[in-house]
Parts: sequence; C-alpha cells; structure tokens
Amino acid sequence: MENKLEELRKKKGITQEELASALEVSRQTIGSLENGRYNPSIILAFKISRYFGVPIEEIFIYKEDENEE
Repeated sequence: MENKLEELRKKKGITQEELASALEVSRQTIGSLENGRYNPSIILAFKISRYFGVPIEEIFIYKEDENEE
C-alpha cells in the first residue's frame, strides 16, 4: 500500500522520532511505514489521520491488484 506519510511529516517539519513519540510507536515503525515495508493497524491509521487532520484515504492509498478477483 502506498502512502504519503513521509510527505506529510516533512511538510509539518518534524522528524520520524517526533512523529513516533506523538503516535506512541517506535521510530522504526514510522520508517517502515514510510518505506512501505509495513501497513498500519486500523487504530494506528486513525491516529495518523487525526494527528495530521487528513482523511485516512488521503494518507494511505490502496490499489487493488488487477490480477485479483
């Protein structure tokens, strides 16, 4: 799943560490999210959405695999 987390974080002028602290997760979790190695739980997705004041759908972009039915 693609996401705009890094873009939003940089626009706000905060580090991965600062965002992690605000969301009560590790800096490694933020890095993994930004690099697409990890998809957030629904609770974490809501926390991120509320933190940035942006709908979840604008942060996390889900594209269905064209081969799936």
